[in-house]
Amino acid sequence: MLYAIFAALGAALLALDQWFKHWITVNLPLGETRPFLPGFMQLRTVHNYGAAWSSFSGMRWLLVAVTCCIVLAVAAALIRRTVRHPFGVAAGFLIISGGLGNIIDRVRLGYVVDMFELQFISYPVFNIADCCIVCGCIMGAVYYLWLYEKYDKKEVSNGDSDTPTE
Repeated sequence: MLYAIFAALGAALLALDQWFKHWITVNLPLGETRPFLPGFMQLRTVHNYGAAWSSFSGMRWLLVAVTCCIVLAVAAALIRRTVRHPFGVAAGFLIISGGLGNIIDRVRLGYVVDMFELQFISYPVFNIADCCIVCGCIMGAVYYLWLYEKYDKKEVSNGDSDTPTE
């Protein structure tokens, strides 16, 4: 049940990401801005041909392949029930949702549509999928550092046993 709830949330975030990217490209011409949260954030349509901070710009298929590998690895961990704690499961589905959102853009358009620009610091323009990935990675790190050992780590037998063998 837990997996179904987080899968539905991830699907909803993916749909929101794709809808908002479509809305922004239809309603705000490339490079123009519109107030969103005055003094904090504005909307700006940007085509990002790379990854974070436009790194690996122009390496579309490499970015698609790397993102697919990450999404598949996280999905495998969830399918194999390696991650069972709700915090870790939520982190996994956030990473998958955000990764799929950016993969869809790169395959369909050749670039990722970004739209949120912070006004109080100099920071790259980003999108909902990026928020999912960052939040999922932070949650995943917290899960691994403080929750994994206690809740999900499987005991590994070292071969020593108190029972005699024949």
